Amino acid sequence: MYLPHQKPSAWAAVRGGGAGGFVHFYAVEGGTLVCAEIHGLPESENGFFAFHIHEGSDCAAPGGHYNPQNAPHPSHVGDLPPLLSNDGHAYMTVLTDRFTPEQVIGKTVVIHAGPDDFRTQPSGDPGRMLACGPIHGG
Repeated sequence: MYLPHQKPSAWAAVRGGGAGGFVHFYAVEGGTLVCAEIHGLPESENGFFAFHIHEGSDCAAPGGHYNPQNAPHPSHVGDLPPLLSNDGHAYMTVLTDRFTPEQVIGKTVVIHAGPDDFRTQPSGDPGRMLACGPIHGG
């Protein structure tokens, strides 16, 4: 597994619903490496939690998915693979070329209470916001 040995270009401390953790964004060759480490996730029917970047800069009003091209879901720039809970813990690293770390600074990371169905418009019917964190520069 490749993990950069540098400080992340952007990061978010995610909190809410008993869950917490960090999401780090690294600028790497080929795109952005998104690394999430979350703990305290509640029990769920299948263990999956939708994971998105939202437009808003504040968790009180995170807005819709980050979607500058006005694409249908799940092709929003801010649509990420779901988190899979393992006894309340989730660790995920994904490489994406949909955005750079600098483009998501000032937006929010949102973990939803349910899974993403990858077809319902406009957001995949992921349920309520469980946890959230504003994205800051590195």
